[in-house]
Amino acid sequence: MAGTTTQLYEIPNFSFQDGTTLPLARLAYLDLNSDVSKTALVITCFRGRLKSTSIFADGALRDHRIIVVALFGNGESSSPSNTPGFPSSINYRDCVRAQHELLTVHLKVQSLDVVVGFSMGGQCAYHWTLMYPDLVQSAVVICSSARTSRHNYQFLEGPKAALQNAVDYVDKDRVTSPATGISRGVHAFGKAYSAWLTSAEWFEQQAYRSLGYAALGDWDRDVTGVNYAGWNPDDLLAMLHMWQSGDVSSLVDSEGDSKDDERSLESALSRIRARVLLMPCRTDQYFRWEASEREAGSITAATLKVIPSVWGHLAGAGVNKADTEWLDRAITEFLTT
Repeated sequence: MAGTTTQLYEIPNFSFQDGTTLPLARLAYLDLNSDVSKTALVITCFRGRLKSTSIFADGALRDHRIIVVALFGNGESSSPSNTPGFPSSINYRDCVRAQHELLTVHLKVQSLDVVVGFSMGGQCAYHWTLMYPDLVQSAVVICSSARTSRHNYQFLEGPKAALQNAVDYVDKDRVTSPATGISRGVHAFGKAYSAWLTSAEWFEQQAYRSLGYAALGDWDRDVTGVNYAGWNPDDLLAMLHMWQSGDVSSLVDSEGDSKDDERSLESALSRIRARVLLMPCRTDQYFRWEASEREAGSITAATLKVIPSVWGHLAGAGVNKADTEWLDRAITEFLTT
């Protein structure tokens, strides 16, 4: 990924689902291998940046044009931190509509051989299959779900509350930012978030040692502090809102509270025409593999492969080499059969 140039696509008068209209919305993206015929769209995740996103360029997607697009709110595309008047409540539909314009109007893409997404990127990929079914041939959904579960929703309330109640968020105009550039609120967010990243087994096995950390405290120092450098609290909150409200049944069910009606989710998933590869992790605490198993049962052309890893949610993030190689083999098999 080193040396690739981030590009910006500007969309005048872009209207969001909440009614906000921006005079100019921007999408940050990478366009790699643009001279080949097959096309893959890869979407960033929560706290994902373009150049840190796993794109399988040397493996499963090596013969694809790879277009990597940053979600709204990630600090590269339009976000609270870089766009005055940016809405605090954004929706995956906003991201997909903007991405669709980037691809079809600006890049002249007529078909997507595959849409790939991890975590929030996977939820966005799910939305692609229903919003633009004629464009999407297949989708790869990694450690994600078609609907954010109640448990996932409530977990996110903890980190969110830690950030919003920090003194330098409540009184951000008067409290001086630390020399590290990481606010107390963002650091508190990281602390509340950290134990959910992997699994109980991961901690018991001291798997942080495989990353070069001698002790848990060393891992904690980076994961809850250094790794949040450059992240704006309002960007995190905007993306959390999108994550918490993720639900593809809202695309086809306009009546009632679809979150209380399992049949509406099944109905939405049954309308997906694309081939879908679902790869949850056995130990993921956010998106449980059992939910992916149920989703696969409602999708006409679904393949379910459960990642056998103790790395939990991070199994899909490219952190652990063995998991990444497992994913690459599974995607390669899916795309070639």
